Amino acid sequence: MKKGVLMNSEISYVISKLGHGDCIVIGDSGLPIPDSCKRIDLAVSKGIPGFLNVLDAVLSEQCVEEIVLAIELKQMNPVIYQGIISRMNELEYREGYKIKLIEVTHEDFKALNKTAKAIIRTGECTPYANILLKSGVVF
Repeated sequence: MKKGVLMNSEISYVISKLGHGDCIVIGDSGLPIPDSCKRIDLAVSKGIPGFLNVLDAVLSEQCVEEIVLAIELKQMNPVIYQGIISRMNELEYREGYKIKLIEVTHEDFKALNKTAKAIIRTGECTPYANILLKSGVVF
């Protein structure tokens, strides 16, 4: 049995296959997922699992050099926005490098989803609770 934080085998497998510049998306329950992307559907019921819980588990395994958020998130969902920013600050401090933050419109964010190796659907039911995580390298 796995000992780490992330227990989902599908997510763990996708992360292990990521190369430099590859990305995955963690989305709320309403984010459209293109047919061309691998869908990892974790949604059980409204709010379960929550977006930040899933983000924490993914960040325990993925090396991230850049994140992309919808510009609307900051105003429309400040709790999730602050949760993301505080986690990125903690990660930067722990890992010793700066993580680039890019903000785009929600429509542009949805278009970027097509580049993801996988999209993880959570049970989150708050607006714009989505993030694109671009992989860095561990050396």
